[in-house]
Amino acid sequence: MLPGPLAKQQPANVTDFEDKPTAIRPGEELELGKLEPFLRSHFPGEADLFRVTQFPSGHSNLTYCVELGHRKMVLRRPPFGSKVRSAHDMGREFHVLCKLHRAYPPAPEALLYCEDSSILGAPFYLMEPISGVILRRDPAPGLPFTRDTARELCESFIDNLAHLHSIDYTTIGLADLGKPQGYLERQVRGWIERYHGAKTHDLSEVEQISSWMQLHLPSSGDATLIHNDYKFDNVILDSDDLTKIIGVLDWEMCTLGDPLSDLGTALAYWVEADDSEDLQKLRWGPTSYPGSMRRNEIVQRYALKSGRDVSRMVFYVVFARFKVAVIVQQIYYRYHVGLTKDPRFAVMPEVVSTLLRHSLQCAESGKI
Repeated sequence: MLPGPLAKQQPANVTDFEDKPTAIRPGEELELGKLEPFLRSHFPGEADLFRVTQFPSGHSNLTYCVELGHRKMVLRRPPFGSKVRSAHDMGREFHVLCKLHRAYPPAPEALLYCEDSSILGAPFYLMEPISGVILRRDPAPGLPFTRDTARELCESFIDNLAHLHSIDYTTIGLADLGKPQGYLERQVRGWIERYHGAKTHDLSEVEQISSWMQLHLPSSGDATLIHNDYKFDNVILDSDDLTKIIGVLDWEMCTLGDPLSDLGTALAYWVEADDSEDLQKLRWGPTSYPGSMRRNEIVQRYALKSGRDVSRMVFYVVFARFKVAVIVQQIYYRYHVGLTKDPRFAVMPEVVSTLLRHSLQCAESGKI
């Protein structure tokens, strides 16, 4: 690890660490014979090259790299076999990006939406790519990630979320995106229902957490635009400065609602160095590395930047861990019933169990 004064020094070949597509996973192939003529009709004049690869990470909507002549685009479509159509509304996600990009440049620029399911078996859309570094569980070997870098990145991460929440959604044309009134009550009820709709195992924590959330439901403040899945592997970092966020991905769950629920989701993914071993296995990003902010520091930073009351954050973390558990359960359900063969999904019941257990522990201890 480099010393602090060199925190932002990057290697000359830093682009080697940028997120790159690879071969398409079995069972997630696209109908290229239908896709190519469709794209050429909308992007005429491109050279003969036509190639499709897939970005390897992500567990929900599928993301592909499409090369057409000199043009590169990113294609998003729902997962194969999903039974939760509302969570994979391509038209809605495209609408969000069309309105949001100008006011919030980290949101990708949308290019084209196709609602004709005869092309790829489901609606899909295309957007401009954003080239940069995506941090997942651990920084790639050889990528400098110093104490100073970790600290500044944490600050950028939470400042960027506060900035998103400050955007006037009415002015940019997204006032129709959701129904802010009664948001939390609907969310709690809806995610409980979603769990039971994708249930594969009997887990006692579900009823305990469900009862606790309904009993401790806070009153929501003013609604903002919220991302709903804000975490490190959904942000793109500048290759020349790993503390600078240049892109935010995966807007499928974006809506209007309580901004503290967005912060709670980020905290649900935030695993600290001294968290228990079972939670360490679920670390989604380098949040336990030296220099990283702790969850309570994240909350205070957000309060400072947003001016919002964060005294009820325990509820939001309990709910967020439960929500993430349900999302994982829904993904596992597709694997359980044979709608996808992705081997990554086989271990997901353990992930669900861990998240539920820590959601309940948070509720019982009153600590995030």
